[in-house]
Amino acid sequence: MVGPAPERREEILSTAAEVFAAHGYDATTVREIADAAGLLAGSLYYHFDSKESMLDEILSCFLDELRAGYDAVLAAGLGPRETIEALVTESFREIDRHRAAVAIFQKESGHLQDQPRFGHLADARRRFETAWLGSLERGVASGVFRADLDVRLTYRFVRDTVWVAASWYRPGGQHSPEEIARQYLSMVLEGIALRT
Repeated sequence: MVGPAPERREEILSTAAEVFAAHGYDATTVREIADAAGLLAGSLYYHFDSKESMLDEILSCFLDELRAGYDAVLAAGLGPRETIEALVTESFREIDRHRAAVAIFQKESGHLQDQPRFGHLADARRRFETAWLGSLERGVASGVFRADLDVRLTYRFVRDTVWVAASWYRPGGQHSPEEIARQYLSMVLEGIALRT
């Protein structure tokens, strides 16, 4: 027996991500996903065993790519400011590639991470927080960022203001992810960079 075509599976996941992002995971029905994908509700089960499986795959794909991007930034041996710039840029690139998944992660991960299947969401949050906090702490210690900087508060501010862009950003729009990152960084870093 031949399995489902990978392209069709990706189309369904993309559609499901948009529906979950728009309506929320709990409020979304399999029928709504099927309707949006142009399928009968029962046909979805040919591709996925559950709505939960679709969500897990959507989030895992996004988080795996984000983790790989952040790992590459951290392995590059950049200075603290350049590391923050690269983390922000990579975040905006992920919003460009996975806008709906970012929106889902922001809205749903808090309550999903308590479920055994989604325990990896809390692990991802901790790992990303460690990357950001370490870079900010290194910047304060080396004199690149202000000594009075509250790194935890700064991390939360930067994280939230970057990821909220998933609510308004549309791929293929007027600005590339790199341009948005440059504009964002010019506003943020002048507030945390040590003035000479």
